[in-house]
This record gives sequence, structure tokens and C-alpha cells, in this order.
Amino acid sequence: MGRDRGRQNGNDFPAAPAYTGSWWTSSGRYPAQRRGAGTGPATGKGFPGHPDCYPLRGSDERWKEAQLTLATTHQLMRFYQGFDLVIIDELDAYPYHNDPMLAHAATSSCKPDGNFVYLSATPPARLQKEAAQGKLAHAKVPVRFHRHPLPVPHLMKMATVAQCIKRRELPVAMRKSIRTSIQREAQVFVFVTRIAQIEAFVHLMRRTFPGIHIEGTSSQDPDRAGKVTAFRERTIRLLVTTTILERGVTIPRSDVFILDADNGLFDEASLVQMAGRAGRSMDDPTGRVVFASSRRTHSQVKAVAQIRKMNTIARRKGYLHLPNQA
Repeated sequence: MGRDRGRQNGNDFPAAPAYTGSWWTSSGRYPAQRRGAGTGPATGKGFPGHPDCYPLRGSDERWKEAQLTLATTHQLMRFYQGFDLVIIDELDAYPYHNDPMLAHAATSSCKPDGNFVYLSATPPARLQKEAAQGKLAHAKVPVRFHRHPLPVPHLMKMATVAQCIKRRELPVAMRKSIRTSIQREAQVFVFVTRIAQIEAFVHLMRRTFPGIHIEGTSSQDPDRAGKVTAFRERTIRLLVTTTILERGVTIPRSDVFILDADNGLFDEASLVQMAGRAGRSMDDPTGRVVFASSRRTHSQVKAVAQIRKMNTIARRKGYLHLPNQA
């Protein structure tokens, strides 16, 4: 959604090639600086022939002249009316969300006759309302590139993580469900709410699933990047983590288990983002998602409804891959 007037031209990215000037693709989330190192090569493949720049800390390419620039929103402060098109990814994420300084920096970095595009799977309620009222031009993309439905979360009743740690036992239903994921060779995300619980819960998981390489990570882990890489390379099979990995991490063949899903920290947007870690790859487009909690909450119900709605829209518009299609 956003103020985008890019014309259709038959390209996979119809909006962007309409701009012959400079583009700035920026992310609202702080870890994007680290993530940009991996996103850069993918962006280069998507737009071959366009000079690009990734002004990340320590990069040899900082501030060089380029048509496409990929960086964080904080770096926008260094530019004034420098870009014809500014694309803000994850606009509802920290630190961009509700930060007037960064919003001003983004606005100031765009040329007077330039355009903005805001990207998010979970846009703020204000922007959703403006779009619904026809006040904000927008495009809704209800399907992924592989044209399979988004994985719909299964709601499972379960004791809290704290109770599991205290009892030193994982509920039978959860054990069976995680074992199913392991047996189908999936990479397993396990999201918890509290950093303080990770170490104890990792020990519990290792006792429950011996022989499986299990680790935990959070915003306080200095080796987080290394563990995510090992997880992507399948050296680590199960990763216990927090909302620090709810966005921007793509792990092929992933299943997602969200524990204490009724906790207030996991709002509708957060649940949708975490569920979105599953089913992202072509070789495993379905994936499994479980919301586990002692009670069902409005946020869980709304998150499931939102995912189902996207699938319904994709099906109605004919975007989904049909079984008889090659």
C-alpha cells in the first residue's frame, strides 16, 4: 500500500522499473541491517542490470552512486530528497512504527515528485482503515510466489511454558506434534514469550528429543546470527526463540510452534508474522503452524481468521495453484 503510481509493464516487479531514477528499499526493523547482507544478493538477482548499493555498517559499498539502495530507516537521515521511489518494508515493526523521527526521515528522503510504497503483512489499523475507505491506494497480495495457500494455524490446548519447565515434562499432544515435524524432516521454530525461559526450555526439549540438535536464541544472544545460519543450513533442527525472529527470517521447510500463544505479548499481528515463517519455500509450501495455550484468545482467533481470509481471496481470484496444473 502507499502512494505508488508505477505503471504495469509485464515485469515481475511492475512498479519498480517505471522509475529510472534512484530507489531506496528500507526496512523498519533494526535487525534489517544484518538481514540486508543476505537480502542484497537476492535483490540483485531480482533486478539484474541495475546498479545497486547496500550501505551497511562496515560495507565497502557505503554511499556509492547507485540506482537501487537497500538499507535501514535510520540511514535515511543521511539523505534529503535523494530518491524517486522509497519502499518501506515491515512498516509496522520496531523501530519505524510509532517513531515520528524515522517517519520524517523517510518523507524527507523522497523527492517532491517521488513516491512511497509501504509493505507489510500486518499493516497498522489506521492504514487498513484508510485503505478500506479508499483514501489510500493499495494492492493486496494474498498469496505467495508458489501459489499455495498460507498454512492455517491449529489451536492446541496446553499448559504454560513455566508449568512445563516446573514439571520437567512436555504435554503428550505437543510431544507428538513436534515429533511429527521432526519425522517429516522439517526445521522447527518454537516461539516463547520470555527470554529467561529459553535456557531451561531448551534443556527440557533436549531431554524430550534426544539426538536432535536443539538450540535457543534471543536478542541477548551474541551468537544469534550464527545460530540462525546453522538453523538455515539444518545443522540445528529445532530453535527455541522469541519474537526477535518473527519477521524477515526465511528457513526452507519450516514448522512453527507458538507456546503461550494467549500471552498479551503475542497480539494478532505478531501471531500472523510468526505463523508466516511456515510454508515459504517451493519444496514445502504448506508447513505446519500450532498456537498452543491454556486458553483461546481474541488475538488467536483474529489471526486465524486473517490467514483464512487471505486464502479465500486468493482462491476466489484464481491465484492458487490447482492440483491438475503442472
